[in-house]
Amino acid sequence: MTVPAIHIRQAVLTALQEDLGSGDITTQSLFPTPIPARAEIRAQEPLTLAGIALAKQVFRELDPQVRFPRSREDGDTVRPDAVILTCIGDGRCLLQGERTALNFLQHLSGIATLTAKLCQLIKGYPAIILDTRKTTPGLRVLEKWAVRLGGAKNHRHTLSEGFLIKDNHLALLRSRLSIEQACRLARQRAPHGLRISIEAESLRQVREALQGGADIILLDNMTPAMVQEAVALVGGRALIEVSGGVTVENVRQFAEAGADFISIGMLTHSAPAVNISMSIEPLRTRRSFR
Repeated sequence: MTVPAIHIRQAVLTALQEDLGSGDITTQSLFPTPIPARAEIRAQEPLTLAGIALAKQVFRELDPQVRFPRSREDGDTVRPDAVILTCIGDGRCLLQGERTALNFLQHLSGIATLTAKLCQLIKGYPAIILDTRKTTPGLRVLEKWAVRLGGAKNHRHTLSEGFLIKDNHLALLRSRLSIEQACRLARQRAPHGLRISIEAESLRQVREALQGGADIILLDNMTPAMVQEAVALVGGRALIEVSGGVTVENVRQFAEAGADFISIGMLTHSAPAVNISMSIEPLRTRRSFR
């Protein structure tokens, strides 16, 4: 499960420019010449790893000769104090890339770790956890990759990938069309083969969506009890997606209520960064540098 190299390099170059500016004046002042060094990046808590590919690219951009004699893989489950990446190269470049590499690892591993936790909480139920488009601008591909590493699936990457009629679409349509009519219009105009998904905020709207032939009904901000009612009402005539208000504490209740999909924005917009650190030491001889 990988990300195209072009996305990794673009993200890394942007992040390095953001962090380095016109240069690392501290490192340049203290170390005017290359200094062979070894760095170890360690997990400080249990986590699902995401971002190793980016961390390596950070150091490669700064030192094309850098070596990685020890590395875990993206998607690995890691215990506290485990070494996830060892780097050998010019210590100046290791210092310059430290923060950028850790930022990627901490953020993306945070997403993967939270996702894995939520997937574990609904284990045994057929419900599938999805992410949303609530992503950091410019990092969507990477954040959705971290979600997949955590065991969930991706919802739409772009607006072109799915037909979803949301509350504000309905607000603009309401003076002219009912929810049922909106579904029928979508069926007529949507590209062939795309499923029609529509948001519903009440059981009345669920009925209208069914009458319109919706393929997926997205239950917005409903309680687990309301979801259970909606599932019974739909009776298998459409797929049920739950969104809004889903937490670690209640995700299992939504799965028990019969949802087919549970889309969770916090996977990408609110996942806490995990604790990962880097230590560095000089190498004794230049021979071990290359």
